[in-house]
Amino acid sequence: MKIGDLVRSTPANSGLIGTRVGIVVGMTEKKCWRTHKLGKRINWDIVDPEPHAVVSYPGPRLIEIPTVDLQVIDE
Repeated sequence: MKIGDLVRSTPANSGLIGTRVGIVVGMTEKKCWRTHKLGKRINWDIVDPEPHAVVSYPGPRLIEIPTVDLQVIDE
C-alpha cells in the first residue's frame, strides 16, 4: 500500500467489504489495541506499532486506519 492508492475498508475478521472508497494521502505507524484478541484490559507495553494509512474520504475527513483493515482497489 502506498500514497495515492484507492482503498476500501475491510474490517479485520468480519468477512465484510466496505462500500466507501478513499484515497491514501499518508502513512504512519501507531499502536492499536484489538479487544477481540487481547481483551478489555489495555496494556500498551505488550503491543507494537503497526502501519496505518491516512485515508481521505469525500468531504473534509481524514481517518487513520490500520493497513490490515484496508483493501487496495485495482480498478
